[in-house]
Amino acid sequence: MKELLDVQYSNEHKRQILDAFIPDGKADAVFIYFHGGGLVNGNKWQNPPTIKCLVEENNVALVSANYRLYKSEKHEDYDAKYPEFIEDAAKAVKWVKDNSSLFGTDKIFIGGSSAGGYISMMLCFDRKWLNAVGMSNDDVSGYFHDAGQPTTHFNVLKERGLDHRRVIVDEAAPLYYIGLDKSYPRMRFIVSDNDMPARFEQIMLVIKTLKYFDYPETYDYKVMNGKHCHYTGHANEDGYSVWGNMIVDFIKERS
Repeated sequence: MKELLDVQYSNEHKRQILDAFIPDGKADAVFIYFHGGGLVNGNKWQNPPTIKCLVEENNVALVSANYRLYKSEKHEDYDAKYPEFIEDAAKAVKWVKDNSSLFGTDKIFIGGSSAGGYISMMLCFDRKWLNAVGMSNDDVSGYFHDAGQPTTHFNVLKERGLDHRRVIVDEAAPLYYIGLDKSYPRMRFIVSDNDMPARFEQIMLVIKTLKYFDYPETYDYKVMNGKHCHYTGHANEDGYSVWGNMIVDFIKERS
């Protein structure tokens, strides 16, 4: 396995870095992952069981990217404003496409958890972000949306000075764009039965909206038992990664 750490995918901000874990030889696919943390916390993901599962056992390259974050008590030097974190994500995807020779494949899958799931949905449903970097959903083999907020993200609402509990569907909401494109790459949605308040119901609304617009059923969802994104770091005593195998199953089915 080859590791490329702290690679600068753009030069506008110190958070625009990624890690790439590449199997020996040609990879079957690349999975680009955007971390969670409410757009105020989090870091590019280095989860050993998942890296082992994807890269070493299933020949899937893993790229984990940082993006700009809002200022918080923990990070007073951060300064993100909407939509910079989405722009960053699109640039990270573009870096992967431009460097396909490193991976030996141009098959790109995009995913994220929580805030990263919000970002992956924005890239999927609002075409302007990938278009801005010279790409489109035609360049993406699939999306793995994990427990993201399909309405306007609660910290985007805070940036506007609004109550973060409000449910708003506008240009900053993935839901706003469903129905504008003729088709989407295949998708899987993950959510927990005891997720964040209203998150389960909002993900179900996405599924119902896709059905309402009669999109081909290349999308599905899986409901996990437990709390918000608890499964992403789970591995059993043998090192088996529940999360990693969920990603691999999605990538390899119908491939």
